[in-house]
Amino acid sequence: MIEFDRRAVLAAAAAFAGTLRSSSAKACFVYKYGNNLPATHPLNRRAREAADRIRKATAGELDIRIFPGNQLGGDTGMLDQLRAGAIEFFTPSSLGIATLVPAAAINAVGFAFRDYRTVWRAMDGALGTFIAAEIEKAGLHMMPRVWDNGFRQITTSGKPIRTPDDLRGMKIRVPVSQLPISLFRTLGGTPTGMQFSDVYTALQTHVVDGQENPLPIIDAAKLYEVQSTISLTNHIWDGYLFVANGAAWYRLPGDIRRVAETILDECGMAQRADVAALNASVRAALSARGMTFVEPDPAPFIGTLKDRGFYRQWRERFGEAAWRHLEKYVGRLG
Repeated sequence: MIEFDRRAVLAAAAAFAGTLRSSSAKACFVYKYGNNLPATHPLNRRAREAADRIRKATAGELDIRIFPGNQLGGDTGMLDQLRAGAIEFFTPSSLGIATLVPAAAINAVGFAFRDYRTVWRAMDGALGTFIAAEIEKAGLHMMPRVWDNGFRQITTSGKPIRTPDDLRGMKIRVPVSQLPISLFRTLGGTPTGMQFSDVYTALQTHVVDGQENPLPIIDAAKLYEVQSTISLTNHIWDGYLFVANGAAWYRLPGDIRRVAETILDECGMAQRADVAALNASVRAALSARGMTFVEPDPAPFIGTLKDRGFYRQWRERFGEAAWRHLEKYVGRLG
């Protein structure tokens, strides 16, 4: 007969029960992430990489499901869903989230940034920290590294834009945000705020004459099918803010938040490099598809904005603190 050590058996049973409790206590957080970009865009390719890495690093405890291409609605709808907790992650442009957090659009002041070196110094520095703090006040959480959208360019179905005079009376689609509306109105255009999901049809049916977006977006959304000319104005640099619903974010255990934020930031840095490489090749691709490029001098546009009080107006609207963070990197405006 085999004799059992009762205490050892009880200890083993308790340990096994503890293991079961620990295992059952592990929550599986299935979070939805929506965006407005085609699945082929570098943002979505890197987002898939991030989701896979996070799922593996957390042993499946955080499973991020991606819904690209406006599957969950337009930008305004997704922002509303994010705030309500119906989706947990969203990557609005700084212009898109400005309807909720006006200070988030400070980086999109017209012709403020001249190059990417200045952009990343600002967004990885005090300006980015300021924006993140403002977003936190709105009940959301922003990852430290901003993903790249790019410098915005103007497309038209005919006449190129070489000077502000060429914008006079032009019906141009812009994001649903007061800053680009103000920018193009000051320059003499007739801007229309519109969801990105409606842009192709609006151009095709001539509801608007043109639009403005970074080159990779113009290519990915196939706008070359309904536009013929690109004016490389670089009038706004815009980024994608990787934002989480605040309650959902802080519901995650601290170790999972640290893993997710680290991986999302690493993939965001890789996405920046992807967009830089894509910018180098997409111009040739768009030219091959029949688009004509012009490179206007920014000086007349900046001069018009100064003369008509654009910078003064937006300094007052953003406030001294936000404006000081911007001018720390770009120099005096207005």
